[in-house]
Amino acid sequence: MRLPIQYSLRNVLVRWRSTIATVLGIALVVLVWIIMQALAAGLETAGGTTGDPRNLLVVRKGSDSESTSQIGLDDLRSIQYSEEIARDERSRPLISADTLVTAYLPRAGGAEGGANVIFRGVSPGGPALRPQVKLVSGRWFVPGKREAVTSVRLARRFSGVNLGDEIKLGSRTLTVVGQFDAGGSAFDSEAWMDSDEARSIFNRANYASVLIRPVDAAASARLKMRLEADHRLTMRVVPETEYYSEQTKTAGPIRFGGNVIATVMSIGAVLAAMNTMYASVGARTREIGTLRVLGFRRRSIVAAILIEGTCLAFVGGLIGGAFSLLANGYKTGTMNFQTFSETVFELTVTVPTLAKGLAFAALVGLLGALLPALRASRMPVIQALKAV
Repeated sequence: MRLPIQYSLRNVLVRWRSTIATVLGIALVVLVWIIMQALAAGLETAGGTTGDPRNLLVVRKGSDSESTSQIGLDDLRSIQYSEEIARDERSRPLISADTLVTAYLPRAGGAEGGANVIFRGVSPGGPALRPQVKLVSGRWFVPGKREAVTSVRLARRFSGVNLGDEIKLGSRTLTVVGQFDAGGSAFDSEAWMDSDEARSIFNRANYASVLIRPVDAAASARLKMRLEADHRLTMRVVPETEYYSEQTKTAGPIRFGGNVIATVMSIGAVLAAMNTMYASVGARTREIGTLRVLGFRRRSIVAAILIEGTCLAFVGGLIGGAFSLLANGYKTGTMNFQTFSETVFELTVTVPTLAKGLAFAALVGLLGALLPALRASRMPVIQALKAV
């Protein structure tokens, strides 16, 4: 005999309080899981979209980030006039010796506290090597004039870094003369200034890294092989995009934490759904017995209850997924443990994440309804009819 689907539908409507409780419980679990995954995806996107595939980044061998790397002046001279490096229209090598420092800035809007912010010192050719960074207001800094440019997103999170503001770094003061948009990349978490000025202000003898634009792919391979084989330099040469993808290690713990939280909450959701379904089955014991008398087989009743629980959970998943879309694109920040500074990024809710959330919700509903469904099907008909 066909499944008693119409009966299950009427039961959901009649017992609407327990239905709402089940749906909202599942929705909350799915919402939390998707938000945690969106945090990790946002961090990975920020790192994965940073850099130009044509560029090579040179850091000290053994360092895991620019903040722990040291490139001396003699090392820079050994690199900058290599024949594999491309030239601009004035025959200058396309290279930028960068200095990476951090400074503590207060939050915007009078909020308490603050955070470390990266100040990247770049050579005059540095902006041209990073075409994804677009100047949106003001102008680029002029070397030697104690000027800086800041990202638009950084200015929204910290005070004193808007166009025309003055930033006090130790005994020196920088004037913000421009703002840029880095298109959601890691550079949106930085302020830029002249590299030699950064070394002078922060008393740094060396550079942190060197960014290079080789002539072509063959020249890139030759340059990488030659520099890494030179034991006097002890350098590591990696594609710029690969380096920034490696820097998204912060996303790993967030994704792991999200999975742990979701697992704990899912166990609670399964137990809650199971409790709700047990209560639902217990409240309609006589009705289930009547279904058996009318000719519905045990497997039909089991299937109907499983479908009922799965559908309720799936609706909860839809609600949780819909609310998670409200957070898509939300700008936030977290600590980057590679540089000990704040990384600004956007929450990214992807289609695969939504699909996994819905599948996860359906699985919770299925598991929650399984034991109550088996209990209902195994109940003797006479006992079920006598139930009060």
